[in-house]
Amino acid sequence: MTVEEILNGESKEVEYKEIVPANSKKYTKTAVAYANCAGGLLIFGVENNTWKVTGIPQEKVFEVADGISNAIVNSCVPMIDFDIKYQAIEGKTIIIVQVYPGKRRPYYLKSEGKPDGVYIRVPGSTRVADDFIVKELEFQGSNRSYDQIVAVGESVTEEEMEALCDKMYQYALSKCRNAQEEETVKKVTKKNLLAWGLLQMQEGKVVPTNGYMLLTNNTMPEASIQCGVFKGTNRAVFVDRKEYAGPIYEQIDEAYQFVLRNIRMGAEFGGLLRRDVYELPIDSIRELIANAVIHRSYLEPSRVQVALYDDRLEITSPGMLIGGFTIEDLKAGCCQARNRGIVNALTYMKIIEQWGSGIPRLLENCKSAGLREPELLEIGGSFRVNMFRNTELASNNSGEVCHKDGIKKDVRDKFVINSYIREKFGENAAKIAGLMCEKPESTLDEIAEAIGVTRRTVEKQVRKLKEAGTVVRVGSNKSGVWKVTESNK
Repeated sequence: MTVEEILNGESKEVEYKEIVPANSKKYTKTAVAYANCAGGLLIFGVENNTWKVTGIPQEKVFEVADGISNAIVNSCVPMIDFDIKYQAIEGKTIIIVQVYPGKRRPYYLKSEGKPDGVYIRVPGSTRVADDFIVKELEFQGSNRSYDQIVAVGESVTEEEMEALCDKMYQYALSKCRNAQEEETVKKVTKKNLLAWGLLQMQEGKVVPTNGYMLLTNNTMPEASIQCGVFKGTNRAVFVDRKEYAGPIYEQIDEAYQFVLRNIRMGAEFGGLLRRDVYELPIDSIRELIANAVIHRSYLEPSRVQVALYDDRLEITSPGMLIGGFTIEDLKAGCCQARNRGIVNALTYMKIIEQWGSGIPRLLENCKSAGLREPELLEIGGSFRVNMFRNTELASNNSGEVCHKDGIKKDVRDKFVINSYIREKFGENAAKIAGLMCEKPESTLDEIAEAIGVTRRTVEKQVRKLKEAGTVVRVGSNKSGVWKVTESNK
């Protein structure tokens, strides 16, 4: 390590001690916390706050290091994996104890036992782990996940299993972009649900797990998404709020639509075609919401929160990063599933990818849009992502919303379908109706290709729009045109 890295100040992964405390608990509890989290450094011989190198007396360096090593070995259970190194700075020797992330969690102080002796590391401090965090660490240490644990007192019928399989299959088909992609989607079976850990065999009988319940009859009060729009840059004044419960994949869709309804949208034009342009990259919005739901701790009594402020979109997921992963690991595309069964199910449903590409893609999308780099934070026991809003997209003096290309709201609305269609029928329906306004002569195949979905998806949406009287076909199927009723434009 360089001198600059050593003396860069205390953080979640670094703690300084000017001298070795007589009470070894003052540093062994931090060693426990590092082993339970992402690892870290205990540096002896550096004054905290000032980062002044005081050093350990040269004649006592090895004796002091042995004392530290013995204290950690004798005080921590299970045995912690660590190294001790020495480094000379300005003619003074410091002792660096590097603690590695552990695989036999939870680690705890022998004298205090579980759960009182289990510690975790939060930015700048070491604290006793809450009961639900201890349970989470036990799952990690036994290579289990909460969603693959049998749901106590619950049962499932063959008809209910088949219904979930069909819903998942239909959902996956709806996300396909063309007929070729549809052909690759295989129907889900009970065997798949068993393999993913969403069902378990117990005494010769199939029983549901927590993950199965979250995808179906989700009655967990904390397993929901709270959405809010706030005036200004803090939570003092609500503008709008919603809470979405039910199956978690439906929550993701609903929270995503909530954000789309509340961020600004303009338009880009190429010839006669118009493309909706949101101020934030919408693919990343959806993926962040999905990740917040999928990778959250369902043991923690908190909800996923999606908060929109004047300057940012803030998405908070209960639970710390697991498996020793750090924010830098996420930026590099590394990931580890907290809820493996749910990850398998929602990957099949094309809600997420399983490649850890979400955060790198988020960074790239925001960079391409000319936005400030998103902020990734660990806040207490939660993980948060801040996407910063486009400062070039704002209201003008008359209060009209303008895009950076200068298009005013009243002009833009000639090309953008009213929120009625979007809110009632969804994003695809709004895109279909918008294209029908621009090119009334479009065929279903042309519409499907233009908006990047299958013809089957277009047919389903058009049928709904026709039944509602929002869209009508004037003339024959070959030579006719589409008409969107005036009342719903």
